[in-house]
Formats: sequence, structure tokens, C-alpha cells
Amino acid sequence: MRQEIKTFLIETFGCQMNERDSETIKGILENMGFNETDDPDEADILLFNTCSVRENPERKVYGRIQQYKPNTNKIIGICGCMVQQGAEFDYIKNSLPQVSLVFGTHNIHELPQLIERVTLGERVLDVWEDKKEVIEGLPAKREKGVKAFVNISYGCNNFCTYCIVPYTRGREKSREQSFILEEIQELAQSGYKEITLLGQNVNSYGKDLGTDFASLLRAVQEVEGIERIRFTTSHPKDLSDALIKAMAELPKVCEHLHLPLQAGSDRILKVMNRRYTTEHYLQLVEKLRQAVPNIALTTDLIVGFPGETDSDFAATLEMVKKVRYDSAFTFIYSPRKGTPAAEMPDQVPEEQKKERIYQLIELQNEISGQINRELVGESVGVLVEGPSKTDPDKLTGKTRTNKTINFPGTSTLIGKTVNVVVTAGKLSSLEGRLEGSKDDGRP
Repeated sequence: MRQEIKTFLIETFGCQMNERDSETIKGILENMGFNETDDPDEADILLFNTCSVRENPERKVYGRIQQYKPNTNKIIGICGCMVQQGAEFDYIKNSLPQVSLVFGTHNIHELPQLIERVTLGERVLDVWEDKKEVIEGLPAKREKGVKAFVNISYGCNNFCTYCIVPYTRGREKSREQSFILEEIQELAQSGYKEITLLGQNVNSYGKDLGTDFASLLRAVQEVEGIERIRFTTSHPKDLSDALIKAMAELPKVCEHLHLPLQAGSDRILKVMNRRYTTEHYLQLVEKLRQAVPNIALTTDLIVGFPGETDSDFAATLEMVKKVRYDSAFTFIYSPRKGTPAAEMPDQVPEEQKKERIYQLIELQNEISGQINRELVGESVGVLVEGPSKTDPDKLTGKTRTNKTINFPGTSTLIGKTVNVVVTAGKLSSLEGRLEGSKDDGRP
């Protein structure tokens, strides 16, 4: 029998979905009477909520766990996407005896029973392949602030050939709109001003319920107290005219869209199973910019996908020049065991991948810098989040176009929306002054 469990610590790797899962896990543990600590050595329960999109987070998790020896007084657990893969599950089971608790993305709601079994001396390795329905009513412990994540769907049906997510998160399931709205109303009552709707593909929300994402946005617009609505991630193949119309008409929906392109070559897009062409993508961009003239577009780009030639990569660079993204997440293709792309011929040599990503980053940085510098002198609405991470004497917040801006101001402004004049445009952020201050930076 283990000693009395009092404290826990969760280390989270990966995307916003994992962050949101960790909030639920924290809520469950606090409901069980445990207190969160930030000291791994002090924690009676040490959980690693894992990501499997790329290999590097997996290595980090294993490196962290190997620092510990089997200890009957500490529960070390692994959850999240990594354990949903058979090879990783087997490795943990056979090679990491210090791990006494393993659960996946589908049975978080069973955590109290799983922990009880561990405290009775059992090594619990319980991973579900999928779940039949969405589990509602789970608690959550969110960080204090003005922003919150809200899941609207789980899983993915797209099966892009490079992606492990449909195998780790299961098939797509939408939450009932009533539960989503209830959660958002509670967040508004708790003082949150901005919500980000989360799904592996928010654009396909509601197909299993007989509704659509645009209708959900219109319902969220009516929630009193919420000032800003964001959402991620959008799949181009499901970006509807109804959604573009909603973005243009709903004042709370921010003028920012993350629209992953992944590659600028139609041949590569087809092998990726993305199910759109560059022509269709550019048509969407044109529609978006006509409907929402000041929209900021961001994207994901992969270089070095199997079979990518110099001309395929050149096509990606050309798309970046045409679209002119505000920013981009750029990735070197990393084979994930269990995906079709990992078994494809013509894998691109690592050196070539590195050369290409350097070119891509250089181009995107040039565009991002230009766009941000063009904002100098403009007044932008900023939801103030708190002290700047880079300069605690300044405040930080986000524009509606999702740009980080730092500016002088007092803590009384935190949680409020203020007008800030941009005084400098940097590569990944802006500098500014409160509108109406002595030197507001206008030229």
C-alpha cells in the first residue's frame, strides 16, 4: 500500500488539445483532494501528458522518466497520444518499470478508479482504442487569465498520410452544442473574455449531429461576457462559404485564420491525402480576404515529404509568396511509425530537408517582418493578458489578428481591451504605446 497521496504534477507536451486534456486531468485530481505542485520531486503523482506528432517530444518524455527509479511512494504515469501507439505502449510496458500508470486519450474520465487501483499495488496499463461517445461534465482546472480553450470535437477522420492523430485520437466525434454553450457561459461568468474553440478539424464540426460549424459560431456569438472568439484548426477541404460569411458577419469572431497548407505542390498534396489543390486553396484565400479584408492568415508547412523534388519544394515557396502568411509553423517531415508515409519510397535525405527548411524560414521571416512593419502607426485593439514575458515592466496582449504586442501600462488594464498604437514591428511581435499617451508613436 502506498503512502497517502497529497500532491501531483503534470508535464504537458504537444498541442492545445493536450493542454486542454491536462486541464481536465488537473480538475479530476483536485476533485479527488490532491494539490498541484511545481516540484517533480515533491509530487506523489507525476504525470506526463504526451504528444506523438513528432519524435522529439517522445524522446524528451523517456529522458525525463529515466531520471527516476521504481519508487513505491511515487506514482509515475504516462498518458496522451504516445501511449495509443502499440510500439510505444509495449516499450513502456517492458522497459520502464518505474511507470505504474498508463492511460490514453479516451479514458481520462476513469482516472479516479485507475489511481485507486495503483494505490492498491497494481500496475495499471489501461489504453482504449476508441470510445463510443463524448463524456461530458468532467471538471477542469484552468489557469487564471482572460483566455480559455473549449473542445468542440474530438478525433479526426481525415487520415493524412503523414499524420498519426486519427490513430491516437480516434474517429471524429462532435460535442452537442448545448454542452459547448453551457461551458462557454460558465467561462464568461468566471471572467474569461476570449475563448478558442478546439478540434482536430473544427470546420467539419457537427457533420455527425446534423449541424455545422458556422451555426455553432453564431450561437457562441450570443454568449454575454465573451468578447472574442477564435478557433483552430481548420482544414481547407471543409472551409465552407457559410463559415466565411459567419466570420465576416460576427463581430466577436477574430480576424485570424490558421489554415494549414502543408505543401505547395499538387502532386505532394495528393500523396499526403489532403484532398484539395493549390488552386482551390488560393480561391479560399481570395474569398476570405474579400469577406474579411484585414484577416491575418497563418499556416503549417512540411518540407521533405517523401518524394518531394526540388520543383515540388519550389512550388511551396511560390505559394508562400502568393499568400503572404502573417506567420507559419514550419516542420521537417518526420516519419511516424504506423502512418502510410513512413513506408513510402524516396524518403528525402536529412541534409536536403535542412537546406529546404532554412530557405522556407528565411522567406517566411522576410514576409512576416514586412507585414508587421507595415502596422507601425496603426491603432489596434488589444485584450490585455498580463505582464510581458520578455519585459515585466510592460504589459502584453493579442490583437484581434492574433499578434502579440508589448506596451507600457499598469496592471489595472489586465483583462481589459485597450487601443494601442504600434510603434515597432518585429519578426514575431509588435511594440506599442497606449493610444492617447504622451508619445503614442504616430509618425
